[in-house]
Amino acid sequence: MAIRVLLLTGWLIAGVGVAVAHWFGPGVDGRKLDLAAGHVRAAEAAAATEQYAAAVEEYTAALKALPEGRAAGRALRLEKAKAQMLAKQLPEAHSELRNLVDELAADPAADATQLADARSAQANSQYYMTWLMRLEGQGRDVWEPEIESSRQTYRLLAEQADERGDAAAATKHRQDLESSVRLARLELSDLQGLPPPSQ
Repeated sequence: MAIRVLLLTGWLIAGVGVAVAHWFGPGVDGRKLDLAAGHVRAAEAAAATEQYAAAVEEYTAALKALPEGRAAGRALRLEKAKAQMLAKQLPEAHSELRNLVDELAADPAADATQLADARSAQANSQYYMTWLMRLEGQGRDVWEPEIESSRQTYRLLAEQADERGDAAAATKHRQDLESSVRLARLELSDLQGLPPPSQ
């Protein structure tokens, strides 16, 4: 009988210890990661059905749930910015992508593929921002730096794709480069007659 009581007490103490560790110790990060993963799945599902505003909300929630200092945070910020462009939140996406590219470029340990993806998204946002600024009648001194930066980024990405032997990516970036050059050269009257580009 005494052995049973002793074993039962031991199991109860062990259970309490596990619960305390789970709620206040290393288990906290695990719960946060699970919560973030749930939001990411919801964001991906929303994006798959073209509910981009909902996807942005879910990515925002995932970023809030993610424990501090996780490398996955950059990937989530990138996906959120891409969703923002599709959710008609271009200025916010543009600002976030600029910050993210600067951060990745300054980090020698940053993933090169992720940096290239972020640069591509940033160049796209600059292209669309230039289109909007021109339609709003802003001066060349305002929109030209954006499209010039976009053009230089597309050229860099095409060269990097060539170095990797990725012909498909190189072709895509060259087409984007040509589009950015055409956008800079278009007369405003011609631009106004075109449908807005698809993001």
